[in-house]
Amino acid sequence: PSRGPNDPILTPTPDAPHQLPTLVTEPQQYTVQPSDTLGEIAKAYGVSLESLIAANQLENPDILEVGQVINIPPPNPEALGPNFKVIPDSELVFGPSSSYFDLAEFIKQSKGYLSRYNEELDNRTYDGAGIVERVAREYSVNPRLLLAVLEHRSQWVTLPNPPDGTVDFPMRLADNRRKGLYRQLAWAANQLNYGYYIWRAGGRAAWVLQDGTIIPVNPTINAGTAGIQSFFSQVAGRDEWLNHVGEEGLFATYVKLFGYPFDLAVEPLIPPDLTQPPMQLPFEPGAMWAYTGGPHGGWASGSGWAAIDFAPAETRGCVQSETWEVAVADGPIVRSDLGAVVQDLDGDGLEQTGWTILYMHVETRDRVQAGAFLRAGNRIGHPSCEGGQSNGSHLHLARRYNGEWIPADGPLPFNLEGWISEGDGVEYNGFLVRDGKTVEAMEGRQPENQISR
Repeated sequence: PSRGPNDPILTPTPDAPHQLPTLVTEPQQYTVQPSDTLGEIAKAYGVSLESLIAANQLENPDILEVGQVINIPPPNPEALGPNFKVIPDSELVFGPSSSYFDLAEFIKQSKGYLSRYNEELDNRTYDGAGIVERVAREYSVNPRLLLAVLEHRSQWVTLPNPPDGTVDFPMRLADNRRKGLYRQLAWAANQLNYGYYIWRAGGRAAWVLQDGTIIPVNPTINAGTAGIQSFFSQVAGRDEWLNHVGEEGLFATYVKLFGYPFDLAVEPLIPPDLTQPPMQLPFEPGAMWAYTGGPHGGWASGSGWAAIDFAPAETRGCVQSETWEVAVADGPIVRSDLGAVVQDLDGDGLEQTGWTILYMHVETRDRVQAGAFLRAGNRIGHPSCEGGQSNGSHLHLARRYNGEWIPADGPLPFNLEGWISEGDGVEYNGFLVRDGKTVEAMEGRQPENQISR
């Protein structure tokens, strides 16, 4: 902790104003792209879904066609949002400060409903601590924050009997597709990540709240606070939202559970002079692969665009592959389960510190086990569709540093034996470039996306 036991708690210093997108004042138009939804378009332009439906006289807002032109009405914003910092950046991510947190013991000592909870997932029984830990590791969100949000929404951490309506929907998101703690918590983690990483990528002009209110974002908040403000924009209208993101909201719940959050800050979380360690392409010499996915979410849509995808040349669809994927660098394997393999590159055996690599959709058969130490080029396993959603056997490769998803392009792009990742602003689009040669990310197997070592 940076504050002495008898020192007063001081209000965190506001960030220097971040350069944010300008809130538009004139109508605009947008051409629908593959996989777009009206809700995502509304969020991107900072307008309410209702105003978008009305401006386009849409009878069925669930049906869009690629190439369809959508009229974007100008937003009608309220006053500037609050500048109160809720948490430091390091308390949003699954980073260094979470490495010494005993999650199971904390839940046990709190004696709430969470300590007695069990849920079936993937033919396994998880207790409450197991579910929180799984979401924390998958989404790379701090387990303390997940507990604080859960307590703030339903008091599951400290109350033996939760309030009515929260047993199935502990985040108070009444969606039958997201019933149960795992799906509710995973949804919350994705929303927290969205605000955090959109702030890292240049910010948002405004939050659109659940009731359609448009709140311009205060440019002096930090990424961690942006994650909190983004999350509550999905579940609250204006007055509730202002309470949740203020001093008497989630911040007070956090202090009650864990103390002053800024005492736990790790700064800088991402050093300004950070460089990527040497990495190679994740396949064996002579094997032909296809570059099938440019920069996209490291885990689900809300996280930073940390991942790129490769598929073995001989397979189509979710079929068993005999092709091997290999380690991109040296380091121990710290997790191998549910299609995921995580390699620690700083050698301390912790997933929360330094550089780590996620290899996703690795088949159970022949998969490297946790505890093994691999050199670059050693075998990880076979690409498959295991773990998460996939329509074809492939490798999803992503980097984290101190628990933060590192974008696959931008200031610190993937560098795989000189192949540099580039994006074009559209998720899954992109290129690998080396010595004047370009490989384009494309679905399937095309001459333009073939790559080998």
